[in-house]
Amino acid sequence: MAENIIRVLFIADIVGNPGLNALEEALPVLRETHKPDLIVANGENSAHGKGLTPHIAEGLFQSGIQVITTGNHIWSRKNIFESLEHDPRILRPLNYPADTPGHGSTVLTVKGKRIGVVNLQGRAFMYSIDCPFRCMDEEIKRLRGQQASIVIVDFHAEATAEKIALAWYLDGRVSSVIGTHTHVQTADERILPGGTSTITDAGMTGPVDSVIGMDKDTAVKRFRTQLPVMYRIASGDSIVCGVGLTIDSETGQSLSIVRFQYHSNTSKP
Repeated sequence: MAENIIRVLFIADIVGNPGLNALEEALPVLRETHKPDLIVANGENSAHGKGLTPHIAEGLFQSGIQVITTGNHIWSRKNIFESLEHDPRILRPLNYPADTPGHGSTVLTVKGKRIGVVNLQGRAFMYSIDCPFRCMDEEIKRLRGQQASIVIVDFHAEATAEKIALAWYLDGRVSSVIGTHTHVQTADERILPGGTSTITDAGMTGPVDSVIGMDKDTAVKRFRTQLPVMYRIASGDSIVCGVGLTIDSETGQSLSIVRFQYHSNTSKP
């Protein structure tokens, strides 16, 4: 049975240098605990809290991460656009217009099995881009044509209802639907009747004493005054959140989903 098992480690939204430093500390422990065959991380906030750079992406790949997913902030730094076009390991949401730089999915071979990783973005309280439900219908057909028996979806969305609805919609057709974007880990990880594992939000990799990774005093001032006070990343100890999956490579069904929180004592800026 062990040869039919694929283990996936998904790292939640990385926020700036505190998140990158914490991840560097945590990865050896997480590898030992979860023994992953594939590591996926959401890196859309890794460049000082907003966006991704080629340099940061290369550092993440060197650390052992095999696919970087993103979201609405991927467009914040234009120097990533060329990487999006030419490096299939860096994804932007699939449901942006077709002529948008980059690709919304990739297929890797892991332990002789074809694995598809898809990045989607929600529409509730976000941009009015293409429908993630309908886009995924077509993408599943395309991935099956590439013999991908396992499909992992990062659904970068604001509304919990939209994320849960997509998981039910895709149940039995993909291996896992992992929610990102809110930076707050939810406690609803489960496997749906069709074998699709899901969690509404995987959480955040970044400063603990913060407002979703940002300096708490600055965030409070923005809410109290409604003035456009510039956010800055918080400092102090950080947390690495995410989920570990075990998947049957023959059926594509999830066998387990476990959420984790690794507390780091690094406080480097």
